[in-house]
Amino acid sequence: MKYPLTLLALLLFASDVAAERSVNSPPNIVVIFADDLGYGDVSCYGATKISTPNIDRLAREGMRFTDAHSAASLCSPSRYGLLTGRSPWRLHKKGNGFRLRPGQMTMAAFLKECGYRSAAVGKWHLGYSKDWNTLPITGPLEVGFDYHFGVPQNHNDSTRAFIENHDLVGREPGKKYRIVKGRDFPEGLARPRIEDQVDSTLTDKAVGFIRRNVEQPFFLYFTPCAPHTHVTPTSALRGSSKAGLYGDHVQELDSHVGTILSTIDELGLSDDTLVIFTSDNGSTPKDFRGTQGVRLNLADDSGDIRKKFKTAKADAMKLGHVTNGPWRDGKGYAYEGGHRVPFIARWPNRIAAETSSDCTTSLTDLFATAAEVVHHELPKDVAEDSFSLLPVLLGKKERIAGRETVFILGNGKDSAVAVCNRKWKLILRYGADQEQGHELYDLSNDPGELTDLADRHPEVVTRLAADFEKAEAAGRTRP
Repeated sequence: MKYPLTLLALLLFASDVAAERSVNSPPNIVVIFADDLGYGDVSCYGATKISTPNIDRLAREGMRFTDAHSAASLCSPSRYGLLTGRSPWRLHKKGNGFRLRPGQMTMAAFLKECGYRSAAVGKWHLGYSKDWNTLPITGPLEVGFDYHFGVPQNHNDSTRAFIENHDLVGREPGKKYRIVKGRDFPEGLARPRIEDQVDSTLTDKAVGFIRRNVEQPFFLYFTPCAPHTHVTPTSALRGSSKAGLYGDHVQELDSHVGTILSTIDELGLSDDTLVIFTSDNGSTPKDFRGTQGVRLNLADDSGDIRKKFKTAKADAMKLGHVTNGPWRDGKGYAYEGGHRVPFIARWPNRIAAETSSDCTTSLTDLFATAAEVVHHELPKDVAEDSFSLLPVLLGKKERIAGRETVFILGNGKDSAVAVCNRKWKLILRYGADQEQGHELYDLSNDPGELTDLADRHPEVVTRLAADFEKAEAAGRTRP
């Protein structure tokens, strides 16, 4: 086959870069962290009304986990757990108000010390400085990232803005940025976000970061907003699934995964890149009340998207889609649907293709895994609840050494922690909420958590509660 000279030069350059990187550098690390994607939303995890060929490709070319858990069943604490390697229940907070302090050690800061360039592209939800009219706006760059382009909380948040590095995108010169109650869009912002283009914009920024860093190891923390409410898929994909607007939004997410993968392929970086795909928590089976009364800012409002985005989850359910698979409830709950998530890892020639694992793992484990991948030891006071998954990924072990139990922050409304020990699952409540009592389930026989066995197996309740008390007293679970 004959190639044009420009294409041939590009192929040779990519080959040379890959060879140079393979010999002299540790692998790139790409974490794709979806927003409110349920266990049952992906084809390779059982979805039949939604098609996700690019995510399925990752599973086909890597390892798919069936017992992976987010650090919490809510967005903000889950992200805190992944980036710090510390279980968010240790902060004894309810809800989504988790923040990273400037200078706090994160996975990005650790990898920076190991020679990596890093970017946080997408949903942040871990806090910025409060006054957005006083620059710089501090955030991801103060906790180890070199580049940031993102959405403060969700693509439905009231800011209606992107932030790039230390400032708002599209700030009007000489005007103060201000959210005004009763108005659709803030003052002082010339270009409010366009809901059905948010993830396309974020993907472009992620691709740009990859292209700028082909000659050095990089860490990309890519956090698209789909399929979080508002369910506003790009117009090109509306009607593409069999699960209504919600399914279309998941399929848009899959298309952006495909763009990231094709960029890595084009640049000859596939063999030198560990790609992780997962979700911050389970999906919400019901639509948010907050979708009501919102005037969407759309590039294309053809059809009835302004009406259907309010009922997208319910519509998907009526069409036969089961967003969290066999698991009970969803986001915001300590039941499995709230925190058991898709988790796929691909690293060609290192992780065997078409493999699966039932190893119980938490997304807090990504920090220690990255440390072992780059051959740097974690300090004792860092990533206290993170265990390396690398031996499991490489097929050397079936379980994580030293880890028997994972602890997940559950409900946003009460003090609940899910204590997961393979077969057994305890929902433990502490503080003022412990009067509600604990719940115990045998997931091997009751994946839907329908039968509470706490009264029948008090010895298991006592054992798992003791495991939690020990972990809390020690301030860490990693040896």
